[in-house]
Amino acid sequence: MLLYIHGFNSSPQSDKAVQTAQYINQHYPHVDFHQPQLPSSPHTAMSLLCEMTERAKQQGQALRFIGSSLGGYFASYLAETYGGKAVLVNPAVKPFELFEEFIGPQYNPYTNEHYQVLPQHQEDVAHFDTQVIRHPDRFLVLLQTGDEVLDYRQALHKYHSCELHLEPKGDHSFVGYEQQLDKICNFIQL
Repeated sequence: MLLYIHGFNSSPQSDKAVQTAQYINQHYPHVDFHQPQLPSSPHTAMSLLCEMTERAKQQGQALRFIGSSLGGYFASYLAETYGGKAVLVNPAVKPFELFEEFIGPQYNPYTNEHYQVLPQHQEDVAHFDTQVIRHPDRFLVLLQTGDEVLDYRQALHKYHSCELHLEPKGDHSFVGYEQQLDKICNFIQL
């Protein structure tokens, strides 16, 4: 199974998600590929991701994750908890520290959904923190120094013993992501 996990306030319709789906469909059509629309509640989102991962593991499938931003944070938890390989794209390292600025009404332009970020969501996200990466061989981390949303140095510090790909400039969306797909697929051993 390959699970693409989008970030906060995003969807499978984001540029990276669409590029990933097209690439996998074209080059690896046999792969069991999923990119669910995550619920706005972090606890419910992680329950869905864990369910999908547990089902794939019970079926004896290799576990593979690609996570962007908050999706990278979730992918870290899944790879550390269940095994498998994970590629993290400009991953959130401590998203629970940023949640206060998002508490209140939100709008997801991809899904046209209006929802609330609640104080409880901050605690829910913190529950999935992988403070120490115990299996660095499971991770490829793609970072751009121009990320305007997250401080790339946090990821550089947390994932220092993992395979890292650091590019100058860029932005949170990871400029040129489509050029990384071959490297990503090689790392996750498709």
